[in-house]
Amino acid sequence: MAPPWRIPEVLRRSENGPLCMEKDFDTKILFPKIKELIKEYDIKFDGETIIPSDNSLADDLWKAGLELYLHTGTLCLETSRRIMFTEEEIKEALISFPEKIVVGSGTERREVYHRDIEDRRRPFCVFSPSLPFSEELFAIVEMAYALEPLADGVGAGVLDELWGEKVRSKAPTDVAGAGAHALMIREAVRRVGRPNIYLADVQTALSDTAQISVSNPEWGVRTTDGRMVGTISELKIDWGGLNRMVNFHKCGYIIMSLFGPMVGGYAGGVEGTAIVSVATHLQGLMVNQGHLDTFFPFDINQLNNTSRNLLWMISLVYQALARNSPFLSMSNGIGAAGPCTEMVLLEAATHGLVSTVSGANLWEFFAARNKYKDRTTPVEARMACEVGRAAAKAGLKRDETNELAKKLLKEYEGKIKDAPLGKKFQECYDIKRVVPTKEYTELYNNVKKKIIDLGVPVLI
Repeated sequence: MAPPWRIPEVLRRSENGPLCMEKDFDTKILFPKIKELIKEYDIKFDGETIIPSDNSLADDLWKAGLELYLHTGTLCLETSRRIMFTEEEIKEALISFPEKIVVGSGTERREVYHRDIEDRRRPFCVFSPSLPFSEELFAIVEMAYALEPLADGVGAGVLDELWGEKVRSKAPTDVAGAGAHALMIREAVRRVGRPNIYLADVQTALSDTAQISVSNPEWGVRTTDGRMVGTISELKIDWGGLNRMVNFHKCGYIIMSLFGPMVGGYAGGVEGTAIVSVATHLQGLMVNQGHLDTFFPFDINQLNNTSRNLLWMISLVYQALARNSPFLSMSNGIGAAGPCTEMVLLEAATHGLVSTVSGANLWEFFAARNKYKDRTTPVEARMACEVGRAAAKAGLKRDETNELAKKLLKEYEGKIKDAPLGKKFQECYDIKRVVPTKEYTELYNNVKKKIIDLGVPVLI
């Protein structure tokens, strides 16, 4: 694993970089430059294409994203200083980036590697709930995710309460909740026979103090697991993020950079957000000091990324990364519909298909706009990863995948605004046996048959 890029210099620049207020950063530096770059590089969504096949467009997006990051840098919120880098420094970091990262251990040891466009190697798949769950459900949910055979790693739900008290950021319950989370998820994966599987994050810990408190491989997070350093949209970070980054590197952890650029925010539409997405990956390299990336762009109004324009953006961003960088990035799907609905399974299939063929690894799948307690299950992630791995195995090309994605999209895009909320985890699973209900199993098989009839490959 390559050493981090000069951590002392990152911290120094967070204190001594160019002074800039947040409002000025957004309105005078970021937004005008994005508008300029859209025009200069002619980045444009045609309203129809889902998976573009124009390599020059992907390369232009990379150039635009690099130029944006060189122009803006990363704003440190506490100091109002911009952490800036030269093009030579970024190139040095890109050159020294590892070709692959090893996660997990023993029989659960996995390699995460950079994927190319139309890569026939299977994508690395993290199955993750990432929603609040009650203390009574938490371990059961994590067991359900670890029981999925296609899961190379397991992301975490959020422990919503502990001892009958709400877990609150920066309160003592935050540290207590983080410790309980680490112990419960480790016990959950051990109970289902996967004690060494890659655990992607302790999401219960909202503060840097709580995250650092579980940096103990003996009982907490192991060095073969992942630790998350998030960005603040767009192209910002705070001391909490920097504290995590420093601690995680000192402890030898695998760091994941987490970023969710917002379509409809200061980046504008999908064209501007695509440029910001490339720039944010560069921030993940230079400031967050990440080894892996978790990328979850979303529409600021609909809170999903399975619409036509978002899928185009995801595809183009990953093509730009595949052709111009060594990044190990995971595409995080967010559906509008809830569990145990046909729509959410179609959304998951489309996201997994588009992401995989465009060069992404997978982090799947958030249902019900990722905002309702208990409303996500491993079944949605299973659909996304089954389709993604089947697409890679079949060697699908961009043009044919574009047509398949259009067929899938027609089945649900008219329902996105009023998507069905679906059912809660405990209504979709037999809690004692930790398996999907007969209803959800039959629905899954029916949707699977439907997309096979549309020509979409699925693992059988």
